[in-house]
Parts: sequence; structure tokens; C-alpha cells
Amino acid sequence: MSDSVPIIAFLTLSLMCSTANSMRFELKYGDTKCISDEIKSNSMIVGKYNVVNPNERYPIPETHKLIVKVVSPHGNNYHHGDNVDSGNFAFTAAEAGDYSTCFRLLDSRAMPTVTVEFDWKSGVAAKDWSKVAKKGQIDVMEFELKKMYDTILSIHDEIFYLRGREVEMQELNKAINTKMFSFSFFSLVVCLSVAALQLWHLKTFFQRKKLL
Repeated sequence: MSDSVPIIAFLTLSLMCSTANSMRFELKYGDTKCISDEIKSNSMIVGKYNVVNPNERYPIPETHKLIVKVVSPHGNNYHHGDNVDSGNFAFTAAEAGDYSTCFRLLDSRAMPTVTVEFDWKSGVAAKDWSKVAKKGQIDVMEFELKKMYDTILSIHDEIFYLRGREVEMQELNKAINTKMFSFSFFSLVVCLSVAALQLWHLKTFFQRKKLL
């Protein structure tokens, strides 16, 4: 239970540090609509916009084209769409502050009213978790499992090899101990035999010299 507390706190903090806004608004001729959001540095930003087609049977008319700009707090341009009816952008915020996405309807004598759908995400909400899960976690997990499986097989083979080597060493030690015991016993017999022979030789020598 104690291990889950930091995870919950981290997820809560991450969700608090991310935003997801999906909206639809109308844009009239001559109007410029800017949507701003305060973004922290190093946060991912993803946006998608499109003009709602007033007549689905026909292509979107030229009178419904937009100029779209995304600028940073310091005025750096991150996205520019000229004479477009749809588009998307994605970048990582290098600055902290209010990022603005501005929509302006191109000059037109028809003076239409355009409906725009805009989806704006930042932080954790900007990540495509379905792709991350499919292409990231599962592939990496499969790769790591394969590595672990190969490692376990290698360790398994190594353990059996070491066990075989241990049995060989035990048999070799037994054989060496048996040979050492035989050699020690033979050496002791030889030493005792030489000592007995020397004692007999000395006794015979002293008897010849009539010293005994």
C-alpha cells in the first residue's frame, strides 16, 4: 500500500499538469479568435483543427479558408497555416507561459460565418497512449521478456555445466585422495622397511665387530 502512494501522487500531479480542450466556435469575416493556454516548459503540445463543411456533398469552399498561427510567449512561431481548412501541429514547449493559437478568416466578399473545430492537448493528455501501449510497452516488454528468457536459459545451462564440473571435481578429488592415501601408505611402508633394514644392518655390523 505504501508503494502505491508515490505512484498515485505522481499520476495526480501529472494529470494536474496537463490540459485537454476540445471546442467548436464560429468565426465571422474580419474576426480573429485566439485561444491561449499556460504551458510549462518541456511539455508536449498537440493540436488539431478543421473547418466544418457547410455542405458535405461538396468540397469546402474557398471562402471558408483560414489563416492559423501558433505562437509562444516570446513570439516564436511554432505553426503557420495559410489558406487552409484543416491542419495539425505537435511540438515540445521550449518556453513556459501562455501559448496562443489564433484563427483568422481570409478576406472574402461573401462574408461567411465559419464553424471551426479545435482540439488542443498538452502534457500527459497530449500523448497517444494507444500507440505507446501498442508500439512501446508491448514491444519493449516482449523484447525484455525475450532477453529474460534467453538469460534464464543461459543461466540454466550454466548451472548444469557448473554442476557437471562440480561432480567432475568431486570425483577428481576422490581419486586424488585415494591416490594420495595409497602413496602415503606406500611411502610409510617404504620408510619403515628402510628403517628396519638400517637397524638390521647396524646390528649385523656391530655383531661382526663384536661390539655387542
